[in-house]
Amino acid sequence: MRSMTAPHRTPLERDRQAAPQIADILRRRILTLELRPSSVLSRLALQDEFGVSQTPVRDALQQLEREGLVEIYPQSSTLVSRIDVAAARQAHFLRRSIEIEAARVVASSPNAYIIQQLAAAIEEQRRYRDPAEYPNFIQADRMFHRVFYEAANVASLWDLVRRESGHIDRLRLLNLPIEGKVEAIFNDHESLVAAVERGDPEGAAAVVRRHLSGTLAAIDEIAAANPDYFKGESS
Repeated sequence: MRSMTAPHRTPLERDRQAAPQIADILRRRILTLELRPSSVLSRLALQDEFGVSQTPVRDALQQLEREGLVEIYPQSSTLVSRIDVAAARQAHFLRRSIEIEAARVVASSPNAYIIQQLAAAIEEQRRYRDPAEYPNFIQADRMFHRVFYEAANVASLWDLVRRESGHIDRLRLLNLPIEGKVEAIFNDHESLVAAVERGDPEGAAAVVRRHLSGTLAAIDEIAAANPDYFKGESS
């Protein structure tokens, strides 16, 4: 007689509310494309995986719906959303506007500790340059950019940008395998640190402007390689 295996369970921290934890876990799976666009999310399966009632799962999915990462069809199904290029462009506009100014602020007053943090984030990225590690590469990339928000004293805007970035984040992950993209990221990051070190606000702003333009410039190529991942037209 074949033995029955216990269902997979993902443990949650007991001293934190369940819904935000479930949302964080599902968001990470969506942004790393572990859960691909149009994947079905079964509420019953999620309740079983996390060992919770329907309420935390419902609340978590509603949060992800507000972020544009899932689509909920009442009395039917919940699906991971396809990538919305219009939403990605808006998130990109927001992020570029903030980070260009943050780079100017940071480069206006070079700080050895900040420069050390940026260099450490670049080295962390180098650990994950293998394609199998691209989700970790993206995480290290976020560490690099977050330094600018904190150093410019606009850390709360980081949370705003992250909430709006689900579509552009998935585009960026799909863009990494394009030849030369990873090296371009390293070159831009190193150029940005150099501009900060020499106290060049306009040079830093120019690097950020160039750096953040790459993914949107490659949308047609990304969409052609992954047509089922996109909502509507890519242009």
